[in-house]
Amino acid sequence: MSFLLSGFPNPRPSIFLLVPAILAMYGTYDTVRCLRLRWSLYHGRVLVLLYMDVMALVMIFFLLLYPYAGWIQ
Repeated sequence: MSFLLSGFPNPRPSIFLLVPAILAMYGTYDTVRCLRLRWSLYHGRVLVLLYMDVMALVMIFFLLLYPYAGWIQ
């Protein structure tokens, strides 16, 4: 959804990218709630899911902020 809203590869500023960013942050929070105190294979799987959530968040925030950074272009 964030790729469609940003108009990638021709980025344009869009405030509507805040919607996928907020939803992705809520999803990451929901995944963090699944962590347990003791390490197990379940804990390791949740950590892998958290790493994937963080990668998605970085991409969404990059698409959100890139059009405003004129010094990069």
